[in-house]
Amino acid sequence: MGTISLTHVVLSIIIFMVMFFGIGFLLNMLLRMTWLMAIIYPIVVILIIDEVGFFEYFTKPGYAFGLLGDKIVSLHAADIIILASGLVGAIISGFVMKLLRKQGYQMF
Repeated sequence: MGTISLTHVVLSIIIFMVMFFGIGFLLNMLLRMTWLMAIIYPIVVILIIDEVGFFEYFTKPGYAFGLLGDKIVSLHAADIIILASGLVGAIISGFVMKLLRKQGYQMF
């Protein structure tokens, strides 16, 4: 495993926050479900970090969840911070959408 520089971590934090803010904002605007991305985000994180296929969670749950648990435990601090910044971006998009709706803006 290689090392990651501080510059890469900072840029990744910004990219994840902005990317999931944008995705959350668009989902909120189109589907009118304010907290949808914040609810879906843990599933997205699992799909990012896991090494098994999606259907193996249903066909071989013991193996798939065991491997996922090992993967989560082996995450480095930088990985956790980067993934958490995506959740922060999704949550911020929910608050921004609520604020905009409160001020009278209507999306589609």
